[in-house]
Amino acid sequence: MNSSGSDPGADCMIRLSNVRKLYRTSELETTALDDVSLEVEQGDFVAIMGPSGCGKSTLLNIVGLIDTPTSGEYVLEGTEVSRYSESRLTEIRKRTVGFIFQSFNLIDDLTVYENVELPLLYQGMSRSGRKTRVREVLELVGLESRAQHKPAQLSGGQQQRVAVARAVVGDPKLIVADEPTGNLDTKNGEDVMDMLATLNEQGATILMVTHSPSHAGRAHRLLSLLDGRLVPNVAESL
Repeated sequence: MNSSGSDPGADCMIRLSNVRKLYRTSELETTALDDVSLEVEQGDFVAIMGPSGCGKSTLLNIVGLIDTPTSGEYVLEGTEVSRYSESRLTEIRKRTVGFIFQSFNLIDDLTVYENVELPLLYQGMSRSGRKTRVREVLELVGLESRAQHKPAQLSGGQQQRVAVARAVVGDPKLIVADEPTGNLDTKNGEDVMDMLATLNEQGATILMVTHSPSHAGRAHRLLSLLDGRLVPNVAESL
């Protein structure tokens, strides 16, 4: 990995340079990320590990354009985006990033089909296009027969499969996964990891936070965070 800030080349999807993230209140200043530099190439699969509170989710939120750094640069596909407005970041996020969360974050009142369809509505895809694409991804995750069920009618493993389908339905270039197997048993966790591996083989770049060494071992690279900093010499191939 080259973190020197030099030209990352055409294959570099993510480049963070000296990124810091501070959270301030009237009485306290907390450093969530401290001088983080990182490059991730297109098609890479990177796992991030570290103790609770070390900055892992903050890093994912910045990479996924949910949050912005206090200082430093974030170059996404060759464009410096760290100072973009929220509306512009939202537009880029909708067409570039898919999110998978530990808590699933499904909408209880919507069916499986409607939950998965939601990102395509935001993208303005036609009704026929949405129907075809949703069917494709539900088949991918093995839930086509559950399309009209509500989340409460599904097991935890099935709900996470729906979350994966929703994350990938818009064919994002980047998948950001925050503890995607954290609430699942061993079998369902392995099923989700198999799906992520397949998506990566199909060309998606994946950045995943995990507490599981075995799941981290499925990635191409392992990074470790401690107190908001990348631990030295952790970017070697597994």
